[in-house]
Amino acid sequence: MSKTTSPTQDVQEMVAQADTGARSPDGISARILWFTPLCWSLFQLWYASPLPFIFNFGVLNDTEARSIHLMFAIFLAFTAYPALKSSPRNKIPLTDWILALASSFSAGYIYIFYTELAGRSGAPTTADVVVAVIGMVLLLEATRRALGPPLMVVAAVFLLYTFGGPYMPDVIAHKGASLNKAMSHLWLTTEGVFGVALGVSSSFVFLFVLFGAMLERAGAGAYFIKVAFSLLGHMRGGPAKAAVVASGLSGIVSGSSIANVVTTGTFTIPLMKRVGFPGTKAGAVEVAASTNGQLTPPIMGAAAFLMVEYVGISYVEVIKAAILPALISYIALIYIVHLEACKAGMQGLPRRHTPTIVQSLLSFTGTILGLCITSAAVYYGVGWTKDVFGAAATPIVVSALVISYIALISVSARNAHEGTLDVNAELTEVPDPSPTIKSGLHYLLPIVVLVWCLTVERFSPGLSAFWATVFMIFIIITQRPLISFLSKQGNIVEEATAGFVDLLESLVSGARNMIGISVATAAAGTVVGAVTLTGIGLVMTDFVEFISGGNIIMMLLFTAVISLILGMGLPTTANYIVVSTLMAPVIVTLGAQSGLIIPLIAVHLFVFYFGILADDTPPVGLAAFAAAAIAKSDPIRTGIQGFTYDIRTAILPFMFIFNTQLLLIGIDTWWHLSLTVLSSIVAMLIFSAATQGWWFTKNKWWETLLLLLLTFTFFRPGYWWDQIYPSKQLHPGSDIQQIAGSLPIGQDIELMVAGENIEGDFISKTVRLPFDEKAKSAIERISSMGLVLKQVDDKVLIDMVEFGSPAEAAGIDFDWEVRSVITAADRPMKEWVFIPALLLLIGLGLNQKRRVRNDQLNQQIG
Repeated sequence: MSKTTSPTQDVQEMVAQADTGARSPDGISARILWFTPLCWSLFQLWYASPLPFIFNFGVLNDTEARSIHLMFAIFLAFTAYPALKSSPRNKIPLTDWILALASSFSAGYIYIFYTELAGRSGAPTTADVVVAVIGMVLLLEATRRALGPPLMVVAAVFLLYTFGGPYMPDVIAHKGASLNKAMSHLWLTTEGVFGVALGVSSSFVFLFVLFGAMLERAGAGAYFIKVAFSLLGHMRGGPAKAAVVASGLSGIVSGSSIANVVTTGTFTIPLMKRVGFPGTKAGAVEVAASTNGQLTPPIMGAAAFLMVEYVGISYVEVIKAAILPALISYIALIYIVHLEACKAGMQGLPRRHTPTIVQSLLSFTGTILGLCITSAAVYYGVGWTKDVFGAAATPIVVSALVISYIALISVSARNAHEGTLDVNAELTEVPDPSPTIKSGLHYLLPIVVLVWCLTVERFSPGLSAFWATVFMIFIIITQRPLISFLSKQGNIVEEATAGFVDLLESLVSGARNMIGISVATAAAGTVVGAVTLTGIGLVMTDFVEFISGGNIIMMLLFTAVISLILGMGLPTTANYIVVSTLMAPVIVTLGAQSGLIIPLIAVHLFVFYFGILADDTPPVGLAAFAAAAIAKSDPIRTGIQGFTYDIRTAILPFMFIFNTQLLLIGIDTWWHLSLTVLSSIVAMLIFSAATQGWWFTKNKWWETLLLLLLTFTFFRPGYWWDQIYPSKQLHPGSDIQQIAGSLPIGQDIELMVAGENIEGDFISKTVRLPFDEKAKSAIERISSMGLVLKQVDDKVLIDMVEFGSPAEAAGIDFDWEVRSVITAADRPMKEWVFIPALLLLIGLGLNQKRRVRNDQLNQQIG
């Protein structure tokens, strides 16, 4: 018997299968599937809070917390996800209960027998190995259920490689590992399944996902959609522009591309079709906007938190590096939508009330200025209170936060009715921006708390998310009864009860959203463990160098293709872990050998970007399938169209590898920052016009080529400037003491070094080494880098490399030669290239404007 389902039901089912589990059983099974994720969320909140240390109870180390974290995740993977498409959805078979209990016991084995395992580290008993083997097999099955076969296959391939090393081709052969050694390494230590990736999932990611689930349940997701639509819906192609902004804002709430598509797409895609977008393009705009939601600070995808551990920088530094590429990517997508609307002659929807120009400016600008003034007052005001009031500053700030919340809730209550916008209703007009914005300003306060804790207090991401979540809990419980009381509508007791129900449901949904991420990080840990156990990471350097011929562009293209191919089947987080583990060190190493110093964060963001782009890459992009179901369009064509829109995102990683100013690295002044931001925005807008084949009118072929050339110029002005003025000046190695002594504090020294590595291969590469800021003399500075030098004839040789020093981390070995010291050449700033480029761009624009006027005259005459 067949049953007809609506597109909305189809996409909700798709989200359930991808993110939360497709089972909806009855009776006691339903209660267990509700109560277990609730307990998981409560455990994670306890673990992240200061309470265990205050009460000296329930204190867990990282390994124990990872074990319990995976216990919950793998239990839910077997109970919430059916084994096969034909498996029952309304009940949980006995076999799944058995598998869930066996797998959760295997995952909790490290926690239960932590002391005993620590006492026999490296010498596992038969019971240890049996449990590890069962756990590994069941983890692969849980991965298949929650994430599909691709990640399971990748993990299984690396497991087979671990055992079958001697039988592999010579280029990747290794001595192999015994069952005891492999299982001990992968399951009973923190080098494999319970490694860094699962640690980030348990420490950081869970709380951010929970925070997003609470924001969504409280109504913030719908509020962001309403605000974007009220501000942009009246413009050309307005609903599509609103979709872009709403998806960017929804990236704060959700780290899932598919959930982002469904949240905003069910509202925006029908509106886009109404103003003239064909179904394929309407779905593609939503896909492009939603996949980029994971790039949007302050809450990015789970992979961003992994960068904190893998790169060894703070989350604030990750946000700083990611914010400009995310900003220009979204600005470009809005511009692409505008060009599509211009090409098709579209119009926006009419406003409910037609405001004057002054009212529009006051409404939009006033809101932005109000938020900026409030943010500045909070930032500088709280900083001042900390200096004056000391320990009393915290209760003062909390009191001010609560007062601000009550004040904003009162504003929301007054505008709740007028600012109402049913995202499921068929809309024919754009609501007024002012009441719409005012109807939910209190949703911004938890985000302010999060950003404050991250950037000002410099708390860890986990602790920052904890305090933001605590405030979010307070909002969920109180907002309904407060609005009811202030608006004198509804029953306060009923609204308070509904608030507690919202809280419990958000705790459950947040945990269920984490099942796939937790299982993915555990399975990807298998890949990381296999790499460390077999040493294939070292082999990859030779392999990639052979394939790319040592060409850095070919190497980056190779990495991008790997990310896209793996990303068709792997979730973004797992894709990032696998590719960054294998390729990031290779790119940095081979780049240094080519004389190009690539910051590690740039390489990791490169992999991250292409992992995200895989979500809309045909033929498997799940986000494209979700959007196509809503738009009633062909999913392959929707995915292809979405990928053409996302080309703007695809070029960004290549640009910031060669111009790290796009990651705000090496920017010293506000003037330099402004010039970098403006030039990158101009570059991305030009690129959008080139790829769309339209600027003020349809481009001629030579205009498109010229626009692409100008894009490259604005993104990489240094390329042309280097042809006129060399950027670097080489000094003999014997000048190292003189140059080291003259460097300003905070500036690294750049060296070209050469010598034989431990395998006997001769290597020449460029390295950049920091020195201790307290070191004054040249010798002290060189020593703080970890180098002891000696002069032999006219050569400067490295006599010793200190263990754990920057020099060792850079891969320098003893008896290597310091061939050159590299300093920045004294030359005019490269941004002078912008002047002729800008003049050429203006000339091209005037030429297109002239063609538009001529076409209009011809039409009038005709």
